[in-house]
Amino acid sequence: MKFRTEVDIPVSEKMFEIEDRAFSIGSCFATEISDLLAKGQIQTLNNPFGTLFNPFSINNAVKRLHDSAFYSEEDLIKYGEEVISLDHHSSFNTRFLHQTLEKINSKIEEGNRFLQQTDWVIITYGTSYIYEFLPKKKLVANCHKIPGKYFEKRLLTNLEITDSIYETVTLLKDICKPNVQILFSVSPVRHTKDGMVENNVSKSKLISAVHDILSQFDNCHYLPAYEILMDDLRDYRFYKEDLIHANTQAVQYIWEKFGNAYFSDETMDFVEENFKITKALAHKPSDEKSPKHHEFLENLEKRIADQQAKVKHKIF
Repeated sequence: MKFRTEVDIPVSEKMFEIEDRAFSIGSCFATEISDLLAKGQIQTLNNPFGTLFNPFSINNAVKRLHDSAFYSEEDLIKYGEEVISLDHHSSFNTRFLHQTLEKINSKIEEGNRFLQQTDWVIITYGTSYIYEFLPKKKLVANCHKIPGKYFEKRLLTNLEITDSIYETVTLLKDICKPNVQILFSVSPVRHTKDGMVENNVSKSKLISAVHDILSQFDNCHYLPAYEILMDDLRDYRFYKEDLIHANTQAVQYIWEKFGNAYFSDETMDFVEENFKITKALAHKPSDEKSPKHHEFLENLEKRIADQQAKVKHKIF
């Protein structure tokens, strides 16, 4: 007797190897996957514009990174005591123009360099809704808690979403390694502030557009994170207290599904051992001077050295 509708992910023909580089962009789910890759000592770069949600803004970020197009004073606005970019997360905000520009442009430079050596790009879309900043007639990624009267909210059209994703793929294929693999997902986080019906419309437009793109490019994949949480883990025990965000257990379950489908055996072993080493490094001994603890540290150093010998990049 079955009590769950499990979502299976077909094993990929192209596998994630231990020296591969992964660039991730999009919603907080992209960050969670990137964090786990980094914990496994895979080379990663995540969200050089901060958390982004809609395909238009993500494409704008990729275009800027591709062109290494720096921001200038004209691209920013001042609100309250902060200088901000409407294309970026609020973590880039500062009280001074030169500081905001430095934070933004240094990440563009870093992102451009990393993309040129990237093997995998992970993109997670969160919503089809976008806001237009009326004073500048500009579609934005973040409203930065500026009063709503300055914005107009609307759904991106199907054509706008598909065109944005198509351009994102072509830009990535141009700047990344020749055989770059692009892994799309739709965030399982429901945007309940939009309304439950509206959220479903928004997510369905994203899923439909991504699958239109998959049929046009052979290096694009779909990780069904949204479907896994909605149909497989269909229980609020897999959510945080807000009943919206996936909890650690759910993210770990999706991560394991991802690894089983996309990691080579060598990568799986490498990542799992690094997880264990990370946990061991966090161990707090009752007596740091005890012979037993020194033996523990020597063993840990040997395990790290064994792992380091498998890769060229620095780990731990």
